[in-house]
Amino acid sequence: MKIAQIKAKIIAHQRFGDSFRCLEFESGFIAKHAVAGQFVNIKVTDGLAPLLRRPLSIHAIKAGKVKVIYKVLGKGTRALAARKPGELLDIIGPLGNGFDLLRLVKSKTSKNILVAGGMGVAPLVFLAEKLKKTKPLVLNGAKRKKEILCAREFKALGCELKIATLDGSWGFKGTVTDLFKIILEGINSARVFSCGPQAMLKAVSQISGEHKISAQLSLEEHMACGIGACLGCVVATKTGYKTVCKDGPIFYSEELAW
Repeated sequence: MKIAQIKAKIIAHQRFGDSFRCLEFESGFIAKHAVAGQFVNIKVTDGLAPLLRRPLSIHAIKAGKVKVIYKVLGKGTRALAARKPGELLDIIGPLGNGFDLLRLVKSKTSKNILVAGGMGVAPLVFLAEKLKKTKPLVLNGAKRKKEILCAREFKALGCELKIATLDGSWGFKGTVTDLFKIILEGINSARVFSCGPQAMLKAVSQISGEHKISAQLSLEEHMACGIGACLGCVVATKTGYKTVCKDGPIFYSEELAW
């Protein structure tokens, strides 16, 4: 795995929705070596504060340019949101292990299902682009309609898209895992890829297990170093504790000790 610390120029930085941002930067190195599911660690200011970088999933790559999306929540993301096109960002990446696509060749009849919750769509658009020839089914969930992200991007890739909102303002009324459970009842064989809040991923893991399906889960944890040195993002697995940043962020559902 090739990793570099680079100074990357911001190409575009756009606001969408109430508090979301799409940041595009130039990096031929990351664009060449990144795989779906990996992330970058961004120094949000040129000064010492905030000290820790912010890990963001790689959302899309095209022609030497890399996109990430994020929600403005605290001091770090507010500082990042203030950065302008033309400025340079100190970025380390690509980091972590991506989704395992090698198993795809073993069963061409299985349906590829992507399950996203909230900001969990971030790495799944990159994955959907890699899987677009298979026309994957994307289940995209959030609390309400205005929090559903990337629907147009998934449709542009030719994905079959189903929406779930808790308040019923768009699509299925309920959680995306409720929808996932219903969908699996009518599918004989599937490969599942998911990213979102921990409770959602636990439910995806349990539902997949009931159907004897192995799901690949992208875990979300607070990270510091991003390379497995500080042990600040450990997760319990059936073979001991592992770091989300280095051993993950992708884990098979049967690996995890919920």
